[in-house]
Amino acid sequence: MTMNFNEQNPSNTHLAVFAAEPVTFAGTIGLYTPARQAARKATAVLFVSPWGFEEMCTRKFFRILAEGFAEAGVANLRFDYAGTGDALDVTDHSRGMAVWLETAEQAASQLKSLSRCDSIILVSQGLGSAVALELAQRLGGVDGVALMAPAISGRLYLRELSVWSKMIDDGMGVPESQRETQGVSIAGLRMPEEIAAEVRKLNLMNLAKVEAANCLVLTRPNRSADEDFAAHIRELQPATREVVYRGYDELVFNPTIATMPAETGDALVEWVESISKPIAGASKLPQRPAPVPLATAEFREMPLRFGKANELYGILCEPTAPRRGATAIILTTAYDRTAGWGRTSVKMARELARDGIPSLRFDNANVADSPPTPGAPEQVLYFKGQNDEITAALDLLESCKLLPAVLVGRCSGGYLAFQASLSDKRSRGLVAANPYVLHWDGSLTVDASLRHVPRSLETYGLKLLQLETLRRLLRGDIDGPRAIKNFTTSVIRRAIRHSRPLLDFLPFRSPERNAILELFQSLKARKVDVSLIYTARDTGLEQFNDHFGKEGSHLKRYSNVRLSIIPEADHNLTQAHAQTFYLQEVRSVSLKVGTRQTAPKEERGRAVISRKYANSPTS
Repeated sequence: MTMNFNEQNPSNTHLAVFAAEPVTFAGTIGLYTPARQAARKATAVLFVSPWGFEEMCTRKFFRILAEGFAEAGVANLRFDYAGTGDALDVTDHSRGMAVWLETAEQAASQLKSLSRCDSIILVSQGLGSAVALELAQRLGGVDGVALMAPAISGRLYLRELSVWSKMIDDGMGVPESQRETQGVSIAGLRMPEEIAAEVRKLNLMNLAKVEAANCLVLTRPNRSADEDFAAHIRELQPATREVVYRGYDELVFNPTIATMPAETGDALVEWVESISKPIAGASKLPQRPAPVPLATAEFREMPLRFGKANELYGILCEPTAPRRGATAIILTTAYDRTAGWGRTSVKMARELARDGIPSLRFDNANVADSPPTPGAPEQVLYFKGQNDEITAALDLLESCKLLPAVLVGRCSGGYLAFQASLSDKRSRGLVAANPYVLHWDGSLTVDASLRHVPRSLETYGLKLLQLETLRRLLRGDIDGPRAIKNFTTSVIRRAIRHSRPLLDFLPFRSPERNAILELFQSLKARKVDVSLIYTARDTGLEQFNDHFGKEGSHLKRYSNVRLSIIPEADHNLTQAHAQTFYLQEVRSVSLKVGTRQTAPKEERGRAVISRKYANSPTS
C-alpha cells in the first residue's frame, strides 16, 4: 500500500485522525496504535528507536509509519528507553545498554498483551538496530527485523555523532567556549558514560547469528559500509532484502525542516505487510491500554489524548505536594517532540512539580506524535489553526479544575504563546523565549524563512573574525550570495531601528508594526503577565529591537512586560544557566498569576541581564 507521507488534506477515512493510545510500563511511556480491525493480522510491530538527535528527527516519521502499519492491519508500539524522552530518569547506568534492552523487552511483552499477537517484527534505526538484534536473541526469534541506517561500528558511530554535534552547534552559531566537550553529547542530550563505553565496543560485522525469519536492511546512499553490512546479514539470513534509504539525509538534518522519506516509508510498510501472518481461526480481541501515571515522590505524569477527536497527544504532570501557582502549558518548538530539545520540557515540567506547579506539555497537530488535522496545511508552523489546539488544552485543564494557566514556549512556541494569549482569555500569563517573530506575515513562505534566517550583526562580526569561516567561504561550503543578502538585511534593520522614533511620527505605519503594537496593547489591557526572554545574539532579538529599541528601551509603556536578555547562550537555550533562568521565569510568572501576588524574588545569577520596565526599580 502507499502511505500519505505528505499528509496535506488527508482524505483516506481509514487513516487515524486520533493520536495513538498511550500506555505506561517499566517507568516509561509507550504509544500503541491498534490495527484496523477489518484487516487485522496476527503480527505486530515493535519500534526500536535510535538515540538522541536522530530519535527526535525520526519521531514524526515513526508516527506516520505506525499509522501505515495499522492501516495494513498490523498493530504496533513505540516507546522511550529508560532515562530518555518522557521516561523516568535513571540514576544507575552501570549495566550499560542492558538498561535500554530491558525496556525494549518489557515493551515487547506489552505489545503482545495488547495486540494478542505472538508474532513480532522489530523495526529499528541507528543505534536502535543493535538493541533490536540483541532483543531478537532474547525473544527467541522474531518474524522480522528491519535495520534502518544501522550503527554498524560503535567507534565510527560515536565519531559521526561528534561531527553531527559540531554541525548543529555551527548551525546555531554556538561559540567554541559554550560547547559541550566532555563525553558523548548532541543537541543538549548526553549519553551516559557506561552506555557510551559499551557502544564503543559494538561491531555488528562480527555478528554470527540473526534470530529473525526475515531481514530488511535500509542502506544509506553512497555508504559502502552499509552495503557490506547488508551482504553480511544476507549470509546469515538468506531471506534478507536490501533497500536504499532514500531521503535519509533530509530526514535527520533538522527536525524543523525535515522531509518525510515517502518512498522509503512505502517500502517499509509493504515489507511488513508481506511477512505479516494472517489470523487463523478464532482469535482473542485486542486489549485497550489502561495507563497509570508514572509516579515518583515528587510528581505523577499521565500521558493522555485530548481534543475534539482525541487527536492531540500530551502529558499532564502534577505535583504530589499541595498545588500552588497557575498551570504551565509547555508548547512545542517547531517539530520537536513534546519532551523538548535536550529534554528541556521534561525537566521543566518535573522541576515545576517539585514546587507544586502542574503543567501540560503536548504535540501540536502534525508535530511528532499528534496526527494532522484534516484540511490543515502540511506546514503547520505559524498556522492560525494552532490557536484552536491551545483552546483544546485550556478546555482540558478547565475540566480538570487546573486553571488559571500560563503559556510557555520557545521560538515558534513563543510566537504561539503570544497569539493564543490574545485569542483565549483563560491564558493569564506567558513566558516566551527567543520568539523568531512576534507577527507572522502570511505572504512569507515558512520553509524558505527557516532555511535562510538572517543573524544579528554582532554574530556576523564574530563569524567574520573566525579563520574557519573564511576557509569555508573559499571552499564554497557557505552560500556567499545568500550570506551577503542576510548581512544586508541585518544592516537595513539596524538603520530602520535607529530611525524608528522619527518614522512613528509619520501618518502611517507598517502592518507588521501595527499588529505588534496592538498585540502588546491588548495583553496590557487584559493584564496578562508577560516575560519575554532573548539570548544576546538571537535573530529574534534583532526583530524585537526593530520595534522596541535596544534592550526594550521603548517598552516602558507596557507595565505588564518583563524583558530579560541572557548572554552566552544559543537559540535553543542548551546551556545550563539559560535553562535555569528560563525555568525560574516560568516559576515566577506561574506563582504570580496563581496568587496574584508578586512571587518571592528569585536568585537569577550574575550572568543574566534582566530588566523590568514598570513603575518599579529595575531588578
